[in-house]
Amino acid sequence: MKGADEPRAGDVATSGPETLSFAARLEAVQERIAAAFSRRERDIEGPPPRLIAVSKRQPVQAIEAAHVLGQVDFGENYAQEFRDKLAHRPDDDPLRWHFIGQLQRNKIKYVAGKALIHTVDRPALLEELHRRVDREGLVQEFLVEVNSGEAQKGGVGETELGALLDRVPEYSSLRCVGLMTMAPALAAEDTRPYFRRLRNLRDAESRRIRRGVELRELSMGMSADFEVAVEEGATFVRVGSAIFGERPT
Repeated sequence: MKGADEPRAGDVATSGPETLSFAARLEAVQERIAAAFSRRERDIEGPPPRLIAVSKRQPVQAIEAAHVLGQVDFGENYAQEFRDKLAHRPDDDPLRWHFIGQLQRNKIKYVAGKALIHTVDRPALLEELHRRVDREGLVQEFLVEVNSGEAQKGGVGETELGALLDRVPEYSSLRCVGLMTMAPALAAEDTRPYFRRLRNLRDAESRRIRRGVELRELSMGMSADFEVAVEEGATFVRVGSAIFGERPT
């Protein structure tokens, strides 16, 4: 709901106006996702998308409040912040974590083996991820980020995508499960070609058989454009401010 306060410490244990407003925001996003999925063309295959609540710069109390309301998937952008939040979680953490920020090699140690990574975009990350998880006997699932055409953003170029996917079979501990993109900051309907393009890329690359590559996921769509992304085949949408309100500064 517009103008609602974000959850604070203590919200989980109460049923006051802040909790109700927070619950209403989360429910409204879920309803919009369901409505957009119902509008999806029948020839666009795939399950209903999972909602990733983007919890960067949100307090742990806000994450717990969302979890109490049934939210399971959470997305973090900063490796050290993610590390610090995990320190507050139990060993049998019921949450599913997603790392959706740009990943640096020297920060992989905070993320590897702990989250589904959405932003692999170069061979050096494949090598370092494998090194980190292989010695622990783990398998790391990840998505390749594809650049939407904006030089200031991360992601592999469309013409280099195939070559990067060709490298995955070299690493027995890695599994590429999909593609991710960030559309330019445009009116929602104007982002449609970017999401459609990613789906077409996913479908084209899926025709090639590569060990360790099964492109079932499409991570696309954020607070401003997630309904269009759902209509175009998203299996993950990444929504922050529409759930939590404006981020703390």
